[in-house]
Amino acid sequence: MTEERALSGKGREAERAFEATLRPRRLADYIGQDKLKDNLQIVIEAAKARKEALDHLLFYGPPGLGKTTISNVIAAEMGVHIRVTSGPAIERAGDLVAILTNLKKEDILFIDEIHRLNRTIEEVLYPAMEDFAVDLITGKGPSAQSIHLRLPKFTIVGATTRLALLTAPLRDRFGAVFRLEFYDQKAMELIVTRSAGILRVEIDAEGASEIARRSRGTPRVANRLLKRVRDYAQVRADGKITKLVAAEALFRLDVDELGLDDGDRRVLSAIIDKFDGGPVGIETIAASTSEEVDAVMDVYEPYLLQLGFIVRTPRGRVVTQQAYDHLGKKPSLRARERLGLLEEQPPQATLWGTATEEEA
Repeated sequence: MTEERALSGKGREAERAFEATLRPRRLADYIGQDKLKDNLQIVIEAAKARKEALDHLLFYGPPGLGKTTISNVIAAEMGVHIRVTSGPAIERAGDLVAILTNLKKEDILFIDEIHRLNRTIEEVLYPAMEDFAVDLITGKGPSAQSIHLRLPKFTIVGATTRLALLTAPLRDRFGAVFRLEFYDQKAMELIVTRSAGILRVEIDAEGASEIARRSRGTPRVANRLLKRVRDYAQVRADGKITKLVAAEALFRLDVDELGLDDGDRRVLSAIIDKFDGGPVGIETIAASTSEEVDAVMDVYEPYLLQLGFIVRTPRGRVVTQQAYDHLGKKPSLRARERLGLLEEQPPQATLWGTATEEEA
């Protein structure tokens, strides 16, 4: 169910060709993530000056923020080929060895969802990343032989939405780890305007602002909503996307002015109505909303945390006063007391994507 949401940051197979037409090709064309771009520019220029392969890089953050896009941009800036795969797709050690032995000097191997690599595969990857070599065992029993294969110096670029699930030995082998942040309103407006230009869709500044405001700070969501609004403008308007046209189209998609849809509101309502505003564990929230735990954690929760609609506590998730106000609900006396205590305490420092609290 989550995969079909217009506001899901996760990619879809049917959208790959559409997304490819909208992706920037160069670092100068990449909108937002300024700090990340500055650091990457230095790393790339230094590697090119030394005529060496880049250090292994790891990108993490919520889905849809451009981890795959930035990897392709890096390959284009370095002038090398990029091979794309994912953690679940590499099932056997032989699969990984076949990929690695086909890489050329300074090539990039992009591994999406790298946290889902099998531990056996990781053992093969360690020496490949560190020593650029792999050892293969052929045959069985007394006739077994070890073959040492040298590899060209290449670059692993990993992407993950769950940094905490990476094993420490694998994480330590990356030369640099970068976090992708949600995009601000200005960057989202530029992304919507740029995508509309590529798609040859007429859009004014207010129309772009309306779509950007409801896109959850996520480029993939913005492009998906733009596509839906374009269809609405073509059928019900004169083909031009204005603020009114965008608002009407997004209202039909149940996307409100803050970028929340029915799924987000269902999660918040479940915590409020069934658990008196919390605290409640992530697994209980998932069960009460008929969602997968990963969907609640990767798709719903990051944006609700960013809005300040929920907070993490040692005992579970708690809905804040802002969420009550947005949904037009009044907290119970017990919930008001809990919210008062919550406001008196400083927010708990947590890394995005850390493991969930234990169920009470």
